[in-house]
Amino acid sequence: MDTINIGVVMDSINKINIFKDTTYAMLLEAQKRKYKIFYMEISDLYLKNNIAKSKVRILSIKNKEKKWCFFQNHEDIELQNLDIILMRKDPPVNENFLNATYILEYAENQGTLIINKPKILRNFNEKISSNIFRKYSPETIISCDYKIIKEFLEFHKEVILKPTGFFGGHCVFYVKKQDPNFSVIYESITKNGKNFCIAQKFLPEIRKLGDKRIFLVDGEPIPYCFCRFPKYGEIRSNLSAGGTGKVELLSDQDWEISKSIGQILKKKEIFFAGLDVIGKYLTEINITSPTCMQQIERESSISIKKIFFDILEEKIKKKSSMKKNKKKRYLL
Repeated sequence: MDTINIGVVMDSINKINIFKDTTYAMLLEAQKRKYKIFYMEISDLYLKNNIAKSKVRILSIKNKEKKWCFFQNHEDIELQNLDIILMRKDPPVNENFLNATYILEYAENQGTLIINKPKILRNFNEKISSNIFRKYSPETIISCDYKIIKEFLEFHKEVILKPTGFFGGHCVFYVKKQDPNFSVIYESITKNGKNFCIAQKFLPEIRKLGDKRIFLVDGEPIPYCFCRFPKYGEIRSNLSAGGTGKVELLSDQDWEISKSIGQILKKKEIFFAGLDVIGKYLTEINITSPTCMQQIERESSISIKKIFFDILEEKIKKKSSMKKNKKKRYLL
């Protein structure tokens, strides 16, 4: 196979934690496979005469704590000349994020493989879309109305309130029925009723069973998950919020949930996803920049990034073969 040109759109690589960051692990694997890596941040993308372009730098990385990234050759390129682009920009999914997906879609229409697909990143909200799977989702409402949210709290007595577009446990609140701070929390999350928020029945299982991150690659579950637990006095299990975790094999229940959801995600062409599962409940489907890959790989015998790129390479070969056959038919 010819050298694969891969682009990555991400937050500043200079600010990542190389011991935890999933994008960094992906790029190490890409470099190991001799890919040429084109580094981009979201502000580098632009559209000119209906052609998706970007300012790029050629990236090389090392597995060193103090200095891990090296750049060369600042240039502008047409994104259609890349084989793959990994869209790994962290939420929030704001106007800039959405506009970036429109630009990337121009490149996709010219044959570049975008992971995950731009249209999916726009249409598949990570916190709302889990409600598609009613069999597995906890009781949930999505509203910006004070009365509706208050009634939901009074019925369930304990709920989780969170915004629809953040990540890493940011602005996630545990609220009890008689909580005197409910009004303040509501005002903070909804910006005084202007923004939607999610109210979800609190799942006490998180304290004993943890919050499992289960990866799906092209619809297939990875057999190991990373089970995160809140620190004492917390309900957020996110590592960025002080949670701890351990690697576990998927339980029978995990397999049932992830297999069932994986079939649907594959049909929707969602290539890479991270499910959040608490007990028998699915709480989120992360598709923007799901993490915890490194934690699983360090404590298990599996290489998720190898599986990830093996499948991508097969897709590129198939696409290349289709182009050649199309060209032959045209010449005939």
